[in-house]
Amino acid sequence: MRMLMIIIDEAKREELEVFLNRSGVQGYTELSHAAGMGESGPRLGSRAFPRTSAVVFSVLDEAALERLTTGIDEFCATCGEKLRMVAWDAEVIR
Repeated sequence: MRMLMIIIDEAKREELEVFLNRSGVQGYTELSHAAGMGESGPRLGSRAFPRTSAVVFSVLDEAALERLTTGIDEFCATCGEKLRMVAWDAEVIR
């Protein structure tokens, strides 16, 4: 199993949810209004830097992850969003 983390602009969160559903992702956890600093600059939810990100986690098997990563480029081209996607090994214990 793999733990997938996707970081995306908060404004594109709903489009990502639709994409995940269409890609067969059955479950995920979302952290809205995430603040931080990255390649796109500060996202602090403040007056000076009002944008925030959404962080989405999902546990997927290798086949589901492969299907998702195959379609993610098309999703990014369609919605005009650059996102960050990271996966690491995960052991499901329950």
